[in-house]
Amino acid sequence: MPEKIAFVGVGRMGANMARRLHECGFPVTAVYDVHAPSAHALAQELGCLAPKSLADVTAAADVIITVVTDDAAQLAVFAETGDSLLVGAKGRTFINCATLSPKTQVETARRARAAGADALEGCMASSIPQARAGTLYLMCGGERAVYDRVLPILEKLSHTPRYIGAAGQAAQVKALVNMVMNINTAGLAEGLGLGQALGLDLDMLREVFAQTGANSQVLKTDGEDMQNRAHDCYFSGAHAAKDSGIAWAMGVEAGLALPLSAATKLQFERMVALGIGQLDKSGVAELTFKGRRA
Repeated sequence: MPEKIAFVGVGRMGANMARRLHECGFPVTAVYDVHAPSAHALAQELGCLAPKSLADVTAAADVIITVVTDDAAQLAVFAETGDSLLVGAKGRTFINCATLSPKTQVETARRARAAGADALEGCMASSIPQARAGTLYLMCGGERAVYDRVLPILEKLSHTPRYIGAAGQAAQVKALVNMVMNINTAGLAEGLGLGQALGLDLDMLREVFAQTGANSQVLKTDGEDMQNRAHDCYFSGAHAAKDSGIAWAMGVEAGLALPLSAATKLQFERMVALGIGQLDKSGVAELTFKGRRA
C-alpha cells in the first residue's frame, strides 16, 4: 500500500501539492495549518483529517510534507518540547519543502534524527500552477537512501526531482536560484521603467530584450505583467524579500561582497514596507515606473 501522507502548511502551494498526490492515488490522511479554516476546508475536500495538534498529524501518517512560511515556523513545528511533529516520530519521514536557511534545514534534520525519524529537503523552484500539475522542480538534500525511498512520491510532484547532496546543500542551491531570479526581476523592472520614462514602446522593448542578451525566464513570466500592472500573486514580493535575505546572509557568512544581492534585498523589503508585499514579485516594478509609487 502507498505510504500515508500528511501536510503541514496548506496555503496555495501545500494545498495544491496535497491535491496532486490525492489525485495520484496516495492516501493523504491529514492536513494542518496555523490558519485552521484552510486546513478544515481542504480536509473536507480530500476526505481526510484536520488534526488540532501536530502530534496527531504525525500519528496519522508515514510521510509528513511541510510547506511553512519561514525559519521560525519550521523550528516551531519541529519544536523539541511541547506539541510538535517530533512527538511519536520514530520511523516517520519528513519532506521539508519551504525555502529556509541552510542552517535551519540542517537543524531540522538533526532534530528528526534525534527523534528516530528521517528528514529530506525538497526545495521548490516553481509556482502554484506547477504544484497543481505535478511539475515542480525539486532540489533535494539529505541522505541519499531517504531520497531513493521517497522517490515515488517526489516523482508525482516533480517531473525532474534532483538529488543535490547532504542536508543543507539543497537549501543553498535554492537560495542561489532565488537570488539570481530576484536580481533579474529587479533589473527587468528598472529596464522597463526606464524605457517607459524615455517614451519607448514597451511591447517593442520586450521583443528586443527577448532577442538579445537581455532575455531571461523572468522576462517571459513577469515582463508583460510589469508593463500592465498585473500582479496576481504566484511568488510574492514578501517571499522574494525573505529569500533575498537568506542569500545575502550566506554571502556575508562566506565573506563575499554581493552588492546586487544587497540592493535587490532592499527593493523587495521596500515593497513590504510600503504594504504591497502581498503582490507578485513583478510588483517590484511599482517602485521603478514613473507615476506609480515614489
